[in-house]
Amino acid sequence: MNKSSLIVSIVALVLAIAALVCCLFGCGKGDTAAVEAALKAKPEMVVDAIKAYEQNMRDRAAAEAKKMIEENISELNSDADTPFVGPQDAKVTVVEFFDYSCGYCHRLFPELKSVIEANADVKFVFKPLTFLGDVSVAAAKASLAAAKQGKFAEVHNALFSSTDRLTQEKIRAIAQEKGLDMDKFDADVKSEEISQYLSKVSNLANKIQVNGVPVLFVNGNILQTLDGKDIQAAIDSNK
Repeated sequence: MNKSSLIVSIVALVLAIAALVCCLFGCGKGDTAAVEAALKAKPEMVVDAIKAYEQNMRDRAAAEAKKMIEENISELNSDADTPFVGPQDAKVTVVEFFDYSCGYCHRLFPELKSVIEANADVKFVFKPLTFLGDVSVAAAKASLAAAKQGKFAEVHNALFSSTDRLTQEKIRAIAQEKGLDMDKFDADVKSEEISQYLSKVSNLANKIQVNGVPVLFVNGNILQTLDGKDIQAAIDSNK
């Protein structure tokens, strides 16, 4: 159980106990005895109450996330500053939130790359997050700087395909290998514009409850998977 789940369970238990106490003190004497007898006979009722509360919280969170996705669908799918491949006006849009330092994102990369290659009529949008520290930030800034020179895909793919551990030096070497104008690259990497864009992506992720990576959205519907077949099935269901 992760920390968030533990907190939810503790809160749920406190609420369940509080509700029980209120019932005991608010009911008549006969009812109090009946409640005590019921709990002795079926103590799992408290556990069931906790489970019901947790499910209710998950349902509420999902509904809130769906509402926020709908309210921010334009920024999610069509933000002018976000790199993408495929037709701009495609019927199906796949958005990936990822971190270049994320091991699971590296596992997803070849699967997603194959799906991209098989779906020339689909728009694939790439939103980098920087959950995992300085290298994540450096790689994200490098890919966005490359996008300004029309070489996002080349640098993005190289960052995820690298067999060497990503470092500041390795990231810059990849940019050089892909033929970028390094003076412009260095200036863009340091620019306030790219820093502000990464903050915008982070704010969007928070609004639509992206709390980990990788996360995909297919026409606004969340999809968490490392299997290209699942991505293809979601695409096909939206065509």
